[in-house]
Amino acid sequence: MNRMSLFGALAAVCLSLPAYAHDDHAPDDDHGHVHAEDVVQAGNLVISGPFARATNPGAPVGGGYFAVTNTGEADDRLIAVEADVSERVEIHEMAHEGDVMTMRELADGLVIPAGETVTLAPGGFHLMFMNLETAFVEGEAVDVVLDFENAGRVPLSLPVAAAGARQAAGDAPCHEAGDEHVH
Repeated sequence: MNRMSLFGALAAVCLSLPAYAHDDHAPDDDHGHVHAEDVVQAGNLVISGPFARATNPGAPVGGGYFAVTNTGEADDRLIAVEADVSERVEIHEMAHEGDVMTMRELADGLVIPAGETVTLAPGGFHLMFMNLETAFVEGEAVDVVLDFENAGRVPLSLPVAAAGARQAAGDAPCHEAGDEHVH
């Protein structure tokens, strides 16, 4: 992949993430730069911003998140996820149905359309770790293997952020607008 394609893919990831209010009291480390190890290239896919949320001891489930940009000309699909920390990992979607927020497993996986970015984030698409064998501890990491229809098996480490985190610790703002950081 040439530099311009990689730059375009990373810009697409940054622009696709939701906006969050800036916390002027947050330490500088909370608004650092995305580290190289936080971006994984797998075929035509660029995976960035991985994280999981810390869980309480004994919690039965946990969540995992990241963004995937498909720089290719054909769709791909996340069809399965494996992890040693839980009985199974499901690919989920949260959506509003009328006035009710619902969550459901995507049994056929998650399509990553050609030329687009799909973001797995709290309140939307996400990984659901079912029947956790151990708690997710802030500062540690959860290792997974993502299985894509075309890109194949991709190992990924999800750094564990605080329980209420909305993004990976250290994610940098890509564009500042007023008092908000747009990622």
